Amino acid sequence: MQPNIKAFFDETTNTVSYVVTEPQGKACAIIDSVLDFDQASGRTSTTSADGIITWITDQGLSVDWILESHVHADHLSAAPYLQGELGGKIGIGANITVVQDTFGKVFNEGTEFQRDGSQFDALFNHGDAFHIGQMRIDVMHTPGHTPACMTYVMGGAAFVGDTLFMPDFGTARCDFPGGSSHMLYESIQKILSLPDETRIFVGHDYKAPGRDQYAWETTVGDQKALNVHIGQGRSIEDFTGLRDARDATLGVPRLILPSLQVNMRAGQMPEPDDQGDVFLKIPLNKL
Repeated sequence: MQPNIKAFFDETTNTVSYVVTEPQGKACAIIDSVLDFDQASGRTSTTSADGIITWITDQGLSVDWILESHVHADHLSAAPYLQGELGGKIGIGANITVVQDTFGKVFNEGTEFQRDGSQFDALFNHGDAFHIGQMRIDVMHTPGHTPACMTYVMGGAAFVGDTLFMPDFGTARCDFPGGSSHMLYESIQKILSLPDETRIFVGHDYKAPGRDQYAWETTVGDQKALNVHIGQGRSIEDFTGLRDARDATLGVPRLILPSLQVNMRAGQMPEPDDQGDVFLKIPLNKL
């Protein structure tokens, strides 16, 4: 089955969200949604998510799944809001528990923060499969950027999150806690073992130098031939050296502190205080 795919690009966070629909039906999944967040004021809004809701409603679709490729460090997830408006189950990789344990400590969340992934409706392991309507989705565990990164393969399409970018931009960074350039190399080899014609849909685009348009779709064959970090059969030694050196020059993502606190909770905010107010923490000198 070849899925129908609609992309929604959020230029503020350079994130691509997807609505993926079974080819002969009305069941769909939403992948990597965005909750708008103004860091200066601490205000959230749902403009990006509402655009997805409007499109799904206009198409008469039914949401089976709201999927996360990983715990994002650059935007907040709108999964709970979308679930409240459209239904569906929220799913992520089973290694979310590793991420929750790591950042539960960073944010001093205490024992009330559950580190068992129970905030999500489904936790996927490598080799798992599930369905959107009649369309099968196969799950690949592709860690390296984070321990919980997953690739969702549907027919001739693979949604890789941050593991790969467009060929002219390369691959994900590996310097977050739990990241590993060695693991990322091995994960990318899993993706590149798919047929060359497999369509690759990336989670972000930043317009590589010399390109004036955003882009988010490529193929396995193009990644093998053209990816500036991993293409042309680059060895693991060359890749890890290149990746680690590049990561050492990168700054921390602008929204990493709010994003991690919210996304490790499946997009939910921390529990409000006795007055009903919600607070996010800013740990000093931790990241």
